Formats: sequence, structure tokens, C-alpha cells
Amino acid sequence: MKRLLPLACAGLALVAAGCGSGSGPTAPSIPAARTFELDRFAPIGRVEPGKPVKISFAIRQPSGRILTSYRRGAGPHTGIHLILVRSDLGGAIIHRHPPVAADGSIAETVTFPTAGRYRLVVDAYPNLSGPLRNFQLFRSIRVGSAQPQGNLPPFRAEQTVDGYRIALQGRPHLKAIEPAFMNVTVTTPAGKPARFTPYYGALAHAIFFHAGNLDYFHTHVCAPGATGCTSIFGGTRVTGTSSTPGRLRVGVLLPESGVWRLFLQFDVGDRVVTAPFTLKVT
Repeated sequence: MKRLLPLACAGLALVAAGCGSGSGPTAPSIPAARTFELDRFAPIGRVEPGKPVKISFAIRQPSGRILTSYRRGAGPHTGIHLILVRSDLGGAIIHRHPPVAADGSIAETVTFPTAGRYRLVVDAYPNLSGPLRNFQLFRSIRVGSAQPQGNLPPFRAEQTVDGYRIALQGRPHLKAIEPAFMNVTVTTPAGKPARFTPYYGALAHAIFFHAGNLDYFHTHVCAPGATGCTSIFGGTRVTGTSSTPGRLRVGVLLPESGVWRLFLQFDVGDRVVTAPFTLKVT
């Protein structure tokens, strides 16, 4: 056993240039790995609720160059998804797909409806070679001086938003890293099945945030046969579909257990409706 220690030290010397303590060689300083990061982000500092503010940034690649090439084409998995949610998951959600300028700069004007600390998600779909499909970058934005911290409401199978009735069919039984589906019906204020208009490349968007740590996942509902609609986590895939007015088959694929807040969003022609649901994942 005593002979193994010098051998182990010799092996580590190839990486750390030293082993043990005392007056021997010291390990070199190893810089942090270079990753994608937000560049020239604005606004800096607190902004005010109810007043338009421009959010602007670019994405710097590990090489140090600004990312300028993003995926294009049909389906929702293109470009930049910009999503903002209050940290207590209360209030409204902001969801935009801003254009990307030729130099890679991105700018979008938004109005925060209420005060609080907001989680900003930049969900990027680069047009790069290799296995990288998309990635997320995050930022916190402080809005106003108040910091509301409300408790999430319990699960409710039905919501009414702007006169539209959104109903989950049964209580979903969800497990982490296991794909599942929720059948949803949507009726107009007149009681008729809603007709969905394509919105950012999909008939509906299911945007999920984990209570507390604000982890994020996003799936889509598309017409049968549509391309670029499948959401992937590891080797698991899920695709939501809708072939009938007023009916959505929403795919769910969440990476961890706990309480999640779903913001189900769709366009009914004259407005975008967002229905929030509290879900438990085991």
C-alpha cells in the first residue's frame, strides 16, 4: 500500500504539477472554462413597473466572438426566446421572440406589469455545427422597490382568462424525466371551441418554472406532422399536438420533482391568452 502513494502523486503531477503539501511545487491557477454568456446587457439597475423599458444584449461565444447565426425556418425552435417571470411565479409572464440583427445584437421593449424581482430567460437556438441544439442564459431584473412573495395557489383544473375557459381533463400524475401528456379544452366566452392561431411557430406554448429555484422548461403544441416542435431532455422526447379546435394535447417533460408553475399560452386570433396552473411532480 505504501508504494501506491508515490505512483498516485506522479499521475497527478501531469495535471496539477504537484501533490501533497509542504515546500513542493504549487498547482497552477486554472481559469474558469469559457462558456456562452450575455454581453452588453441592459438595463442595469432597477426599472419601474408600468413603464416601457428596452432590454438589449448579445451572446458571446466561448471563442470570444459574438453569436450571429441562429436557427431559422418553420416551427418554434428558432432564434431567441425571451421569457420573463416574477420570482414568486405570481403575476403575468412576458414571452417574446425578438429579432436578431446582423451583428448579433438583440433588443426588445417590454413593460413589467408589477414590481418584484424577475427571472429573465434567454433561450437560444444557435445555427452551429455539432450536437448543441439550444441553451439558456439567465439574468435577474429588479422592478420597483416592492418584493411581493405570495404563495402559489393550489392545483385547479380550470381557469377562466379574458372570458376563455381553459380546463385540464383530470388531475395529471407527473414524474420527473418521464414524458406525459395533459389533455386541455379551451372554449370561447360564447362557449364554442376556440380556434388557435399559430403563435411564434406553435399553436400553444407550455412554459414551466420550478417554484423556488426557478428552473425552466418549455414545450410546444403543434399541428400533426409539423416540424421542429419536439422538446428534448437528455434522450427523452415529447411533442404536443392539436388537430381539433378547442383541444390541446400538451406534452410535459420536467427535469426534477417538486412544485412547478405552468403558463399555458396560445393565440385565439385577437389576443394571446395565458393560463397559469400549479402542478406537482414526483
